[in-house]
Amino acid sequence: MICPETSAAEISSLPTHPWLDRYLEHLLVEKGLSENSLSSYASDLRLLLGFLEKRDCALEDVNKQVLTLYLMHLRTRGVQSRTLARQLSSIRGFFGFARDERWITDDPSALLDNPKLNRKLPEFLTREEVATLLSLPDHETRLGMRDRAMLELLYAAGLRVSELIDLRVLDYDAQVGVLRVFGKGAKERIVPVHYTAQEMLNRYLNDVRHQFGPSQDCIFLNRSGKGLSRQGVWKLIKRYAQQAGIKRSISPHTFRHSFATHLLEGGADLRTVQLLLGHADISATEIYTHVQSERLIALHERFHPRSGM
Repeated sequence: MICPETSAAEISSLPTHPWLDRYLEHLLVEKGLSENSLSSYASDLRLLLGFLEKRDCALEDVNKQVLTLYLMHLRTRGVQSRTLARQLSSIRGFFGFARDERWITDDPSALLDNPKLNRKLPEFLTREEVATLLSLPDHETRLGMRDRAMLELLYAAGLRVSELIDLRVLDYDAQVGVLRVFGKGAKERIVPVHYTAQEMLNRYLNDVRHQFGPSQDCIFLNRSGKGLSRQGVWKLIKRYAQQAGIKRSISPHTFRHSFATHLLEGGADLRTVQLLLGHADISATEIYTHVQSERLIALHERFHPRSGM
């Protein structure tokens, strides 16, 4: 049995099923999921199909006990709780759809227990660290100007890296100072951009972008004139983090966490931050209140005159 953390080539060797094909079509056409999300669902469910095939168990015959055995099997192979939770989410979506289509009468995943997750607080940058990072690109060069505009935008708009690299020129309204962003599930949101980020983005678009010889309409381009990749953005951020003397590992998502944390520190309400981040559920945004609580506790312990008694 192949472990879920496996290559695309290994996943492609696993079985598929007409039910799975119909479900993926439903997610694409009716739910509007992205290619990355569809690939994740397909991989998770083909792993399950491979498990069932080895045990000569048809989808129609799957029950709670079979699914519990599958999750236990994953656990014994070292799969962590977070990955198990993702697998279970895929399984529930699939069997819920199968029930709605009346391929099965009962959903065998309905009563499965969720794996317990240790909620990890997001890593974020201090305001000083952000200022240092933003000052590093040499905006007298075309690459430096691109990088400065990119970093400013990541912090100004709290974008996911996928949202950043998917931005098109027409998604930016320079007159109003807003971005049209397409997030998870192709959900559209409008995000305002503060003046400094607008200034850098305008300079890049008006004076620099054409120097890359654009062959695509992405805002941020690589040396060949094509859209920057996720890996390209990651490498750039890691390089600037090293130059800034930041020892811990940071990523494009660290800018998003910093954006949300600093907004709340400045007095923004949770609902506003939820809308700006594009979270479907406010519980995903509430984790930032825990960051705030931890900081308040640390400051209290450090400065209250009786905390050391």
